Amino acid sequence: MEPGFETVLTPGALAFVESLVRTFTGRVDELLAARRTRAKGFETAAGWDFLPETAGVRAGDWKVAPLPADLLDRRVEITGPVERKMIINALNSGANVFMADFEDANSPTWSNQVSGQVNLMDAVRRRIEFNDPKTGKQYRLNPAPAVLFVRPRGWHLRERHVTVDGRDIPGGLFDFGLFFFHNAQEQLARGTGPYFYLPKMEHHLEARLWNDVFVFAQDVLGVPRGSVKATVLIETLPAAFQMDEILYELREHSAGLNCGRWDYIFSFIKKRAADPTSLLPDRGQVTMDKGFLKAYAQLLIRTCHRRGVHAMGGMAAQIPIKDDPAANEAALARVRADKLREVRDGHDGTWVAHPGLVAVAREIFDAHMPTPNQIDRLRDDVHVTREDLLVPHTGTRSEAGLRHNVRVGIQYIESWLRGNGCVPLYNLMEDAATAEIARAQVWQWVRYGVALDDGSVVTAERLHAVIDEEMARIAAEQGAARMERGRFAEARKLFEALSTAPTFEEFLTLPAYEMLG
Repeated sequence: MEPGFETVLTPGALAFVESLVRTFTGRVDELLAARRTRAKGFETAAGWDFLPETAGVRAGDWKVAPLPADLLDRRVEITGPVERKMIINALNSGANVFMADFEDANSPTWSNQVSGQVNLMDAVRRRIEFNDPKTGKQYRLNPAPAVLFVRPRGWHLRERHVTVDGRDIPGGLFDFGLFFFHNAQEQLARGTGPYFYLPKMEHHLEARLWNDVFVFAQDVLGVPRGSVKATVLIETLPAAFQMDEILYELREHSAGLNCGRWDYIFSFIKKRAADPTSLLPDRGQVTMDKGFLKAYAQLLIRTCHRRGVHAMGGMAAQIPIKDDPAANEAALARVRADKLREVRDGHDGTWVAHPGLVAVAREIFDAHMPTPNQIDRLRDDVHVTREDLLVPHTGTRSEAGLRHNVRVGIQYIESWLRGNGCVPLYNLMEDAATAEIARAQVWQWVRYGVALDDGSVVTAERLHAVIDEEMARIAAEQGAARMERGRFAEARKLFEALSTAPTFEEFLTLPAYEMLG
């Protein structure tokens, strides 16, 4: 127990979490088992298709429930971890929405999870403040902060610091349960509501489970049905084939879908890891304007608008480059081009990772979307087939790309092990999703002995030598003191083990969680 934890871990809150766990954990286990069963069918392109048993849902003429007023305009959303200063800066950033993240941008230490709940309780009640002991700067909320969304952990993640009947509990139920118990009524009284982002789902039955959790929670605590609104991140390849079905399951509580592009790239690699025809080029060449990414983004827009709800665009991970104006302008030009593509395609809003990008994204959306959203653009011209969703990007695989994956993967894991899940590296804000891309690409290149554009082949032995050399570069960049107090040896060991394992590890955060203090 740390100071303030007693305000969150109250008997009533823990009893509510226990009721969620006892009611729903069995179904979580069943759904995760079903994922493993389906995995074999995904090994070749022939195993992918839209579900025949839900054709009626896709063909049906239905819409999701109407949205509350404060969710009609979501043109710029910012995301970040549940750290106190970052929450204040994000809420004050000028974005329409802030997504407080217990998942990919957060390292799930016990302290982070519970102090994050304390911070969000204070944010909901507009009393959050922070006095920086290093600079003396004071942080307070502006009069009109962004609308708050919360992202609980995905179904695959556990919370080992809380047990029921001797077993650790689903992390998502812990995160959702504590936040909902303490804040749902307060948010409604303030004219907003309990709004969530839902990650990593692979099947519409996983969305049905979340919907049942919402109904149960609202009934138990006397919150009006339909108060919860949730946006689902389409960030797994299986979910792209079930967008209609996911919206249908959540139709009373839906706030649309989001293009979770980085996790989606990771999922494409992971789910097609056994298929050498699905190999991708360097990460920087896997862009949203072509291949499977373009197809899935346009299908998402068409699906959402047909159902009367928002289709949110993807993350701009760039961060301002303060000491290089030319490089900074080049990075901002890439952001502008990406956001222009999104708004022209029909997205109703977009994501940024840094407050410095809010104005850039808003300028583009304001110029091309004068209304609060463009849900009335039905995009009936879009026709996406199963083949379109499986087309890999073409391009080159280079030694520079291999080395960049190694540097990013190891440094991110090291930071995550120290409790920091949101890391600026080489002018990009990296989170677990981008680290997953790095190690997944390396694993696939080693597995298939990929030839790089210089003709050389990626092997486990070569990877080991490259890691030796990149560790020396990291040491030169970070300095001896940072290397000494860090967890680089553990991070290297885990990255190399994951990259050369005989079978692909589902998520790097699962073995990494066992290494957290």
